[in-house]
Amino acid sequence: MSLSSTEYQFPCFVNIDKRHESKDSIFFRDGVRRIDFVLSYVDDLNKEWEKKLERRKEFESNLQKAGLELETEDKKESEDGKIYFVKIHAPWEVLITYAEVLNIKVPIRENDIPSMVENPLDCMLTPFRLPEKVMHPEPDYFTAPFSKDKQELYLINDESTFFSPSMRNRIVNYILTRCPYGTEEGKKKFGIKRLLNNGTYSAAYPLHDCQYWKKASDPNCDNERYTLYMEWARFLRFYKEQPLDLIRKYYGEKIGIYFAWLGFYTEMLFLAAVVGVICFLYGLFTMDENMSSKEICDPAIGGEIIMCPLCDRECEYWRLNTTCESSEYSHLFDNVATLFFAIFMGIWVTLFLEFWKRRQARLKYEWDLVDFEEEQQQLQLRPEYEAKCTQKKKNPVTQEMEPYLPLTSQAVRFCISGTTVLFWVSLIIASMIAVIVYRLAVYAAFASLMENTQTLQPISGLLTPQLATSVTASCLNFVIIMILNFIYEKIAIWITDMEIPRTHMEYENRLTMKMFLFQFVNYYSSCFYVAFFKGKFVGYPGAYTYMFNRWRNEECDPAGCLIELTTQLTIVMAGKQIWGNIQEAIVPWICNWWGRRKARSNPENLYSRWEQDHDLQTFGALGLFYEYLEMVIQFGFITLFVASFPLAPLLALMNNILEIRVDSWKLTTQYRRPVAAKAHSIGVWQEILNGMAILSVVTNAFIVAFTSDMIPRLVYYYAYSENEDSPMSGYINNSLSVFEISDFPERNKPKENPEGFEQCRYRDYRYPPDHERKYLHTMQFWHILAAKLAFIIIMEHVVFIVKFFVAWMIPDVPADVKAKIKREKYLTQKILHEYELEKLKERLCQAKRTHKVRYSHYHQALTLYPS
Repeated sequence: MSLSSTEYQFPCFVNIDKRHESKDSIFFRDGVRRIDFVLSYVDDLNKEWEKKLERRKEFESNLQKAGLELETEDKKESEDGKIYFVKIHAPWEVLITYAEVLNIKVPIRENDIPSMVENPLDCMLTPFRLPEKVMHPEPDYFTAPFSKDKQELYLINDESTFFSPSMRNRIVNYILTRCPYGTEEGKKKFGIKRLLNNGTYSAAYPLHDCQYWKKASDPNCDNERYTLYMEWARFLRFYKEQPLDLIRKYYGEKIGIYFAWLGFYTEMLFLAAVVGVICFLYGLFTMDENMSSKEICDPAIGGEIIMCPLCDRECEYWRLNTTCESSEYSHLFDNVATLFFAIFMGIWVTLFLEFWKRRQARLKYEWDLVDFEEEQQQLQLRPEYEAKCTQKKKNPVTQEMEPYLPLTSQAVRFCISGTTVLFWVSLIIASMIAVIVYRLAVYAAFASLMENTQTLQPISGLLTPQLATSVTASCLNFVIIMILNFIYEKIAIWITDMEIPRTHMEYENRLTMKMFLFQFVNYYSSCFYVAFFKGKFVGYPGAYTYMFNRWRNEECDPAGCLIELTTQLTIVMAGKQIWGNIQEAIVPWICNWWGRRKARSNPENLYSRWEQDHDLQTFGALGLFYEYLEMVIQFGFITLFVASFPLAPLLALMNNILEIRVDSWKLTTQYRRPVAAKAHSIGVWQEILNGMAILSVVTNAFIVAFTSDMIPRLVYYYAYSENEDSPMSGYINNSLSVFEISDFPERNKPKENPEGFEQCRYRDYRYPPDHERKYLHTMQFWHILAAKLAFIIIMEHVVFIVKFFVAWMIPDVPADVKAKIKREKYLTQKILHEYELEKLKERLCQAKRTHKVRYSHYHQALTLYPS
């Protein structure tokens, strides 16, 4: 039943006996017309009530003029007695009209191209497979863009099921976003998004087809949501493949391509995780053979080496063997395998990106996206752009008048946007500097506390002041990151809206770059500090370098800074993943539980399908954006800094196995059904991943060269070792310079020296106090620096050459997919040609018959009237 515009002003609703209506009904009251979309609103009697009423009246009237059919549920029929629900159905004529507008491809003939030859090893993968009817819910067809004039060409068996529910809700959403609702302040207003923003409607969403935990009683229901829950969204199915075709059918290609990418990324992480674990085990099994930690732990060597204080005045002299445990654990991550793993990950990331392109090309063919034109969806003008841009000019391509934003307005908006972005990036850098100041300020406190507290003595070897400072600073940094993330998300959306991007693609790309830039600086700045700045500019005793002329710069542990980078990376990465899963799973569940708490006491038949979905969370237009962003930031952790932590891919793998099931569970059970959208790739994220892959080679080369202790050890091994039987013996003594305590300025000298030490050691390569070049860098320092720079150049060139060679060797589109695309294009054109030929024959025959009839009539006329 449709409501006319005259009936809307004082609506009179008919009470429906809902005792006989199924809780899972996805049809109008007649049980025939499918509900393709639902709008809801609440009549709040405030000063805006009449204006909202007029907007709804005009909007729904225009929807009906566009051909849609509406049916309204009175608020008395809703569970809480407050909400009106407007159900929308798109009849056949509307569907075929907009299917042609949106260039939707539909089946014309069943695909007769032979499938790929089965792999003999497929039988080994049987435990990981899903049933065929779940994996491939539809036969494979040749398809062609829909045309109203060629309906008999398509395989239309049943008009009610020819267009899938996801296609139907996409068409209705297209109409809703462009339907006008009046003129306000001299401007034409249109689109459901504006009506949602101004409170005219409270929600707009397509329906799930059934409850997720049981099948619908209606035999006409596909129960795809139930199938997705049972076969995909449960964690116990974590080892099973994903039903990508069913995901695509139910949620659309855009969500389908995300889960395809996430699944492929997770599969590739398995290889990286295995190699990373092997490298970690190598470090674990060779811990006892590490000569550096042996010398540090030896009471006769490390126990006799007196180290200079690590802070001014408050810190005391200390013996090197107090860092015994931390030096042993540092070997887990700082060994020969570190170099191998850094090179391996540089090649792995290339393989991942190249093989993903091939996987993406196969999906484009299988999902009929080969000829998908972005302008069909992404390049269409945004309704907000059309509404805000009052000036118009002729499009040189279409020769039609289109709205445009003047250049001066664009320049002003970009200046404001750029200034705001720079301000917030500066704020992140300022917060990082604040954390560095914290590290410098509290180090002395930790050193004093651990020295004077007897209860901490048993663990003082493992929990050194450096480690305690690093852990607490990492936790503080993580908290700041989360706070800034929350604030900047709102700012980035506001800035992008202010710029008024022209198209949906432009909007997403601008927002993506802003958010990625911010998160890149936010998440990685602390890791960059520890990797490339900490311990590099400390000076030497008597001439230390100070930040703001007040706080003395941090020194690295005698075993190197790599263990601190590992600590920083682990805390930020693991903390982000744990917090992300809590946000994604627990928060929506709590919100939905709170929203449904009253409905539990009501009979099921009073809680309709549209009400159930109304109480779920909204998967907004930026829902996938945040999912991609989370994974790309994780990708950065396991590529940019992986040389410091070979277990990072394992952590990412375990997180992603959980992430796939959490994302699928929340999408299937906790969120309203998203509007289906098309996409043939992961979009701008592909370019971001490519950029990070190139940057990762540089960062890992610098980490191995400057953050780890590998190059100094190799230089000592080949050039400075004096013991042929044990080349690494004496390395610790060689890497520590000597300082005369009497040369300490009053600012640096410790308050006490109870044991009367005359000299102390520090980590550097400088001449001793009795040398003519006192405290200047030795030749070994310059040899090591040259070796580090040479290593960076060689490693980068080797990895880049291998990367580009691998990328050249692996074609972006598999050969069999290319052949299938050409074959399908040929057969589709042949089918269309035969169809046009047949239609031409029919027209000629019809014309011939018409001509014969006319000739017969003419001949009869001549016979009857010969004159």
